[in-house]
Amino acid sequence: MLAGIARELIGLFVDDGMLALAIIAVIVIAAIVASLIPGATAGVVLLAGSLFALLANVLAVQR
Repeated sequence: MLAGIARELIGLFVDDGMLALAIIAVIVIAAIVASLIPGATAGVVLLAGSLFALLANVLAVQR
């Protein structure tokens, strides 16, 4: 019963595994950009990458 509750709780945050992996990859890329290039470019990478990952996921689900 506790394992089922834990799976449901995790499922609230990670419903789509590929989207979660894409967002983690975007965060890692933004962190690398932030460490290499100081300034506001990491925010742009984070925003654009997140929007692209979301759009790709929506188009994949639509098919």
